[in-house]
Amino acid sequence: MSNWKVLENRFKQYLLLERSLSVNSREAYLRDIAKLNAYAELFLGNKSAEAINTRELQSFSAWIAEMGFSASTQARVLSGVKAFYKFLLLEDIVKSNPAELLESPKLSRKLPVFLSVHEIDQLINAIDRSTPEGERNLSMLETLYSCGLRVSELVNLKLSELHLDEDYMKVLGKGNKERLVPVGKIAKRLLDNYIQQVRCKVPVKKEAEDIVYLNRRGSKLSRVMVFYIIKDLAQKAGLKKVLSPHSLRHSFATHLVEGGADLRAVQEMLGHESITTTEIYTHLDRQYLRDNILSYHPRNKK
Repeated sequence: MSNWKVLENRFKQYLLLERSLSVNSREAYLRDIAKLNAYAELFLGNKSAEAINTRELQSFSAWIAEMGFSASTQARVLSGVKAFYKFLLLEDIVKSNPAELLESPKLSRKLPVFLSVHEIDQLINAIDRSTPEGERNLSMLETLYSCGLRVSELVNLKLSELHLDEDYMKVLGKGNKERLVPVGKIAKRLLDNYIQQVRCKVPVKKEAEDIVYLNRRGSKLSRVMVFYIIKDLAQKAGLKKVLSPHSLRHSFATHLVEGGADLRAVQEMLGHESITTTEIYTHLDRQYLRDNILSYHPRNKK
């Protein structure tokens, strides 16, 4: 086994056991290291990871930029490389960190797509409630919007984590961090209705016995399926925005900030590690105000 493979396997174990990262996050980090490995093979005479210096890492950074990767992808790759060298330093495999001074490209903060309350209603009204799947989809959309869940949190939501009598649910978020999320009246009523009227009639697979949202075969819904459901509903509702399950999470946060909710409370609800991630919704709020003033002020009307 090559030096790179040995270190990648050890790094993978570290990400799992010490950083408690999800499968997707671990795989993303390993893809970043694979890119550096490929660069070392092509341009550095197949140099070992611990022998690479800062200047060579800067050349690697320039190379991924030349390959046409977006600024956000470049930043993510370099973040993975930095994490790898921090691990090597921690394990005493390198004596100093060559990635410490590596600069990531400046990122413009892209405002996420969100829906107005009226557009949320349009999306929900496009659901065909005459089918069991329709009742399930109604509950799912309301839960995404009312609780601000990520799609991965929604599809992994467990019956044992619902505490609807106390109006909250337990959610397992990024990095296996648990948080308690309040459940509003409408989301609670629709969840109850789905569980009591629809889910109980589905032949549940053994591995999905504790999963809330199931497909018609009794298995856990895939994230891709939730994307498809929302895309289909957006089309039926005549919404021109490019939507994803995350759009409902963005809408949840935006409407809270617009309504005057404390930013720390929104951070807690969303499960953001840093308040700076949540602060993007204050930018959305200002954009919303700006657009409304420009649209409705008499001096701006034709």
